[in-house]
Amino acid sequence: MSQEPDIERRRFLAGTLVSFAAFKLLAGNAEAQASETKPPPVATSGLGKSAPLAPLKRIDAGVLNVAYAEAGPADAPVVILLHGWPYDIHSFVDVAPLLTSAGYRVVIPYLRGFGETRFLSNDTPRNGQPSAVASDIIALMDALKIDQAILAGFDWGARTANVIAALWPERCKAMVAVSGYLIGSREAGKIPLQPKNELLWWYQFYFATERGLAGYEKYRRDFAKLIWQIASPKWQFDDATFERSAIAFDNPDHVAIVIHNYRWRLGLADGEAKYDELERRLASFPVITVPTITLQGDADGAPHPDPSAYAKKFSGKYSHRSVEGGIGHNLPQEAPDAFAQAVLDVNDY
Repeated sequence: MSQEPDIERRRFLAGTLVSFAAFKLLAGNAEAQASETKPPPVATSGLGKSAPLAPLKRIDAGVLNVAYAEAGPADAPVVILLHGWPYDIHSFVDVAPLLTSAGYRVVIPYLRGFGETRFLSNDTPRNGQPSAVASDIIALMDALKIDQAILAGFDWGARTANVIAALWPERCKAMVAVSGYLIGSREAGKIPLQPKNELLWWYQFYFATERGLAGYEKYRRDFAKLIWQIASPKWQFDDATFERSAIAFDNPDHVAIVIHNYRWRLGLADGEAKYDELERRLASFPVITVPTITLQGDADGAPHPDPSAYAKKFSGKYSHRSVEGGIGHNLPQEAPDAFAQAVLDVNDY
């Protein structure tokens, strides 16, 4: 890892925002075993402050050929940005240039079942359990020869960052996680919640049925847009912004991965034996020792724990930030400045 960016550059936000309209997010010049492929063309109106993400790269990593966007110097400190469901790498379209301008190398992978990421074998189980998704990111880091990175994400991405920080702390320099501590277990999932809280998980129970599987397959765009509206009730995204991300749900394994993820949580689908030990360790709800900043939007309509419920799960230097202004679940896209600043600040911890 190269020398850390100096403090002055990390406090750049107020002085650099005016330049982002013209900023072109260039692919990093890292000598990865990767090839470039251009993403599908999309409308360019109303898609955020910054230029589009650079042409995707691809690399074999573990059981996947991972598609990812990359920017910044090859020898700079690395930040890996992890998206959630039903979202994609464009949640970070305005975060990435803030970080690269501060001197970081940014890697934004499509998770399994999203975008152009593909399984290398038709025989690999389409498994959405958390330890499998986290193992994918470790495999990606190995393939890109990244020893350690700051991990930052939301939704599935925050959970994945949590899992890596808990199981492979040596690979996680620091973490930013929307909604805090999201490690769970299937045993804990058996405990019923208050009805008003169960209602928030309606889609999990819908996905437990064959009707839900067929419905998500048939109406995946309508379903995703509904989740966006519920989870971020004050976010006024336009059709072009939604469609740019919705392309990621056309992945041939998307439905299988999503359905398995939620069925596995309820104990309705088996995982893979090779992940059993990892899941056993996660079921103890391990304390996370790496420096962490957690974030929560003030208008997040998705299920999320209260910050007071998980503060003690972080034993390293830790702080929580509430992000005001009608900010919903897709916090990095709705409040990119706050998300990027958290990444810059956690590096000082």
